[in-house]
Amino acid sequence: MYEMSRKKMIILANSLPVRSGGHLTIKKFKNKQMKTIIVFLFAFAINHANAQLTTPDTIVTSQGNIIVQPVFHAALVLEWKGKSIYIDPYNGAGAYKTLKKPDLVLITDIHGDHMDIKTLEALDLKSAILLVPQAVADKLPGEWKEKTVILNNGSTTEQSGISIRAIPMYNLPDDSTSRHTKGRGNGYVLTLGDKKLYISGDTEDIPEMRSLKNIDVAFICMNTPYTMTEEQSASAVLDFKPKIVYSFHYRGQGGFSDTEKFKMLVNKGNSSIDVRLKDWYAGEK
Repeated sequence: MYEMSRKKMIILANSLPVRSGGHLTIKKFKNKQMKTIIVFLFAFAINHANAQLTTPDTIVTSQGNIIVQPVFHAALVLEWKGKSIYIDPYNGAGAYKTLKKPDLVLITDIHGDHMDIKTLEALDLKSAILLVPQAVADKLPGEWKEKTVILNNGSTTEQSGISIRAIPMYNLPDDSTSRHTKGRGNGYVLTLGDKKLYISGDTEDIPEMRSLKNIDVAFICMNTPYTMTEEQSASAVLDFKPKIVYSFHYRGQGGFSDTEKFKMLVNKGNSSIDVRLKDWYAGEK
């Protein structure tokens, strides 16, 4: 965006109005440093007005490619066979303006970084089906009831030719002190063509994750004290051995988790796992 608009911004910088004697007049800037500062400010304003998404990835399946678009934190969009799947849309609708409208919206839990009502209300959900656990359904606006499918742990549904299975997500130990109690939220396993994708939700390295089989692509959370450490995430990944793994949801109480450390730990244990590190907080670091 910056490179494409640079000439226009220089022209603007050369002809900006400046105040002289109490009146606005057009005066060419001669100071090169001032031009540079103004060009930078224009670029900054444009970039923040039109948030740039991280470059998407492509996953090949037997029935067409999956486009994996990181959005923000735990939010991502999957596109496959003309269908668009939104996972935990969050942080405003602006980032979704250039993306296809959702056909399916999966929400994992009731916390605001997963069930973001303001973002959902700002999206075009006219043709969308919402797939949510009961705890989320109980908090959604009543007018969405007819487009909502409730999935609790262990349930499976097929929507738009996509199999979606809800699995547990929770903290350890699973007791009354847990931020995420067992049964409240969902992780999801999606089958798209011949590929199985796992969305962890907010969880620790629970037995249900470690025992997963034949996962092609996994999206794994990693932020303390809410979910897992780098060591927990890596250990669980080494148990269920996805072919590709993305670290996401990696900002916690103390800042960003060390995703490079996560990658190192995974590949030290199994060099055949493709660990993909994408920027899920573009422009914030």
